[in-house]
Amino acid sequence: MTWLVVVAGFSLLIVLHEAGHFAVAKAVGMRVERFSLFFPPTLVKKKVGETEYAIGAIPAGGYVKISGMNPDEKLPDEVRTRAYYSQPVWKRIVVIAAGPAVNLLLAFILLLVFFAAIGPEHQTRQVGDISKGFPAAGVLHRGDKLLAVDGRRGSLAQLSDRIASHQCARKPPQPKCKAATPATVTVLRHGQRRTFDLTPLYDAKLKRNRLGFAYLIGPRRPYSFGKALSVSVDQFWFITKRTAEIPARIVNPEKRKEITGVVGVSKVAHDTIVSDLADAIALLAIVSLSLAIVNLFPFLPLDGGHIFWAVVEKIRRKPVPFSVMERAGVVGFMLVIGLFLIGFTNDIGRLTGGGFDVR
Repeated sequence: MTWLVVVAGFSLLIVLHEAGHFAVAKAVGMRVERFSLFFPPTLVKKKVGETEYAIGAIPAGGYVKISGMNPDEKLPDEVRTRAYYSQPVWKRIVVIAAGPAVNLLLAFILLLVFFAAIGPEHQTRQVGDISKGFPAAGVLHRGDKLLAVDGRRGSLAQLSDRIASHQCARKPPQPKCKAATPATVTVLRHGQRRTFDLTPLYDAKLKRNRLGFAYLIGPRRPYSFGKALSVSVDQFWFITKRTAEIPARIVNPEKRKEITGVVGVSKVAHDTIVSDLADAIALLAIVSLSLAIVNLFPFLPLDGGHIFWAVVEKIRRKPVPFSVMERAGVVGFMLVIGLFLIGFTNDIGRLTGGGFDVR
């Protein structure tokens, strides 16, 4: 059932994206030949007026076919006047930008709803899950309240950093190597203060020294509308920047490993829905925003590629030869396929290596 919810969520993003193209193309008078959810082979199709509506068998996207997307396409006179390349540049840009615009708007609305009506989970100072084989096991108890580390109080991040500051003597550190000095941990247990000297171990997966415990998650607390609006704007901008950095990550071997593909996103979405359906709203917002930003990359066949060449035409004050766009489209297509393959291989590596863990 959860996988059906994941597919339904992704399908919704695709439908709304393509509906943006479709609605604006109709509004500015272009002739829309087909509106398809998913890619061929076609499973179901029905023609209403001049537009054929279809559902494909491959759930990897969707498309809107507008007459005259190829300027060399032979069209009847009554169709040519409403063809894509017969329209002014501004109309073409508006139609192409409408798809990503819908995803951008949807992402912001979902973020705002999430923070204002649901609220994120927050960590408490109480000890939660304890990892076997780490110093906290058998010493700290679930429910202990962390008060201080090395005699100093602070935020949860500061306390965690203080624990991690106890590092292994050998460089680079080896997995499970012991820190050179112990961390003094003070907790509140059943109303009494208890102090323990625990020596952190190096966690190769997290690349830091730790004692091996997580914090308990407290109940959700919705933000006021003003704060929710502010946080939504911050998160919107943060996700946008991170997504826009994807091309730079491709050429960086270390950053390249962080790229996630369809398999990874689907797995994360599935795990999120299983653990807490409320978080699926935030995840859907992230996917919608990322989809919009990636689609705006200036490479054909992405939406950004069409916008880029329309702008070039406006600057040149004459159409760009289709042969030039075709050659550029091959380069763009190879980049898109390369990005997909990198994400896919990373996903397989994480799955086979026990990745996509929630903790």
